[in-house]
Amino acid sequence: MWQFISEQIIGMRWLSDLFGALLSSIGLDVESRFGSALRFFLYDVVKITFLLCLLVFLISFVQSFFPPERSKRILGRFDGVGANIVAALLGTVTPFCSCSSIPIFIGFTKAGLPLGVTFSFLISSPMVDLASLILLMSIFGIKIAVAYVLLGLVIAVAGGTLIEKLKMEDQLADFVKVDRNRPGVEIPKLKFKDRVAHSKDQTVSTLKKVFLYIVAGVAVGAVIHNWVPEEWIENVLGRHDPFGVILATIVGVPVYADIFGIIPVSEALLGKGALLGTVLSFMMAGTTLSVPSLVMLRRVVKPKLFSVFMGVCILGIVIVGYVFNSLQVLLI
Repeated sequence: MWQFISEQIIGMRWLSDLFGALLSSIGLDVESRFGSALRFFLYDVVKITFLLCLLVFLISFVQSFFPPERSKRILGRFDGVGANIVAALLGTVTPFCSCSSIPIFIGFTKAGLPLGVTFSFLISSPMVDLASLILLMSIFGIKIAVAYVLLGLVIAVAGGTLIEKLKMEDQLADFVKVDRNRPGVEIPKLKFKDRVAHSKDQTVSTLKKVFLYIVAGVAVGAVIHNWVPEEWIENVLGRHDPFGVILATIVGVPVYADIFGIIPVSEALLGKGALLGTVLSFMMAGTTLSVPSLVMLRRVVKPKLFSVFMGVCILGIVIVGYVFNSLQVLLI
């Protein structure tokens, strides 16, 4: 029963079969390189777009109950590592890319939340969310999906806790420091139709932002899947290269893409022989440390704190990569 749910409902394998039948009906050989690539492209674009819209709508509906002011009040009830854990979990219900998370990070900081707590949110928000969990399950299976999300949360909690211990509040730019005169904001009471309208707007807005990345990511994945020789991937990102995790992390940083655009590329790399941990490091680096978000963050924090944030994220991502490479046999 679970296999059916995993393959046909979450993985939507029936959709792949449908595109295969449609392409065959017009005389295209789906076993050829071009036919297989076209089938891969159509299947992944439609599947990821459908799941994106469905999941962002549902998550945005849930998120409508947690505006920044309410989130600040919730986080303010916790202390120590517990607050970092709650902040990281709160990041999982925000369907934002790394750039979109920066303004919320600023709002939390100005509202007086501990610096480490806001950084746990900042790391978690783009790296892991409920939508990525379902999408990862649809492609990689439940064990890999859950492991990815849990390790992402560990990085977020550990990173935020370390930054909190270092007492680096003086490394914030003046315009984002705590505003002691900031008046309390009344939390609006939304009706059901307002929450639905909010969810619809968020879905449309998110789709507009990431659809081109989905198409580009799937296109790259299709090329890797059907034209890049397997030996190339194995030599660079497989067991033959002990530095594959570090290389994947470095390559992932300049990739400005939502996780929905990175997943199809990662799927193709894994299918071609790249190690699991190496692929996960590439995904984490691409979603958490994109160049545009780093430019925005650099305007918010001073060089010392910026360097610590980068170091914590890169070290955590590299460690995750090597750990997952060693556990690949158990997960695949």
